[in-house]
Amino acid sequence: MSGHSHHNHGNESQKNIGIAFFLNAAFVVIEIIGGLLTNSIAILSDAVHDLGDSLTLGLSWVLEKRSRRPGNSRYTYGYKRLSLVGALMNAIVLLIGSGFIIANAIPRLFSPEPIDAKGMIILAVLGIIINGAAVLRLKKGTKIAEKVVSLHLLEDVLGWFAVLIVSIILLFADIPILDPILSLLITAFVLKNVVQNFGQIIKIFLQAVPDGYNIAEIENKVIELHPSILEIHGTKLWTLDGDSNIMTFHMCVKNKPDINEIVGLKRSVKNTLHELGIEDVTIEIENLDNCSNALIKHD
Repeated sequence: MSGHSHHNHGNESQKNIGIAFFLNAAFVVIEIIGGLLTNSIAILSDAVHDLGDSLTLGLSWVLEKRSRRPGNSRYTYGYKRLSLVGALMNAIVLLIGSGFIIANAIPRLFSPEPIDAKGMIILAVLGIIINGAAVLRLKKGTKIAEKVVSLHLLEDVLGWFAVLIVSIILLFADIPILDPILSLLITAFVLKNVVQNFGQIIKIFLQAVPDGYNIAEIENKVIELHPSILEIHGTKLWTLDGDSNIMTFHMCVKNKPDINEIVGLKRSVKNTLHELGIEDVTIEIENLDNCSNALIKHD
């Protein structure tokens, strides 16, 4: 049941990223032409950024498909972290794209240029509709690759709202400096979120305990539900891709259980951990001779 669920989730993730890719790629050409015609730095910057988005979205789409391949003698955990590699590359491209926007927007603060407000409005409405549809599609996903890609597209939606606001104001007032100002504000907001996601990706690569989990609380819960367990130690908990969690630990048990009791206990503990979202569990059973802490605690 669990494997079937993750298989379906992988298919859905790949489909979501694929749809976002085609929507984004199709709109890049429109953005470039529209940015040149309207002379808007916001539109041209977003066009360049969308070009990078399209490239990394395509990469994420391919990697997401390959990440579902099963493990083998060389890659025993499989290829799930390929999707994480795609997410990392997306974050890097987003950082570079934001730098490009800043570098081109700052000169416009000192030398504002005239902009075609009516053309901007048309492009802004199209941008909100197309990128908004892609964000809503990816919002259903839970994998970190989908979240990072969604952040790309959310930036585009916010950027197009900024363009729409600027273009409406410019219909009634000649304040072209608003175009680079709003571009910089949106970029600052996105950079804040990118840094947070980038940190999350690094934590996964470093095999940190997944967010929302506390090892001591998990150990106490397992001991509470299984009275025959005296102590749990040597616990390791990490995640492969932000979705598939893995845990290993040693258990000290009372008396000297036979093989059937050990099998039953392991199965029960694994079921408890599966309910907590930990799907891959490895347990080592030890006797009291190797559990001095347990003897002290339960003396």
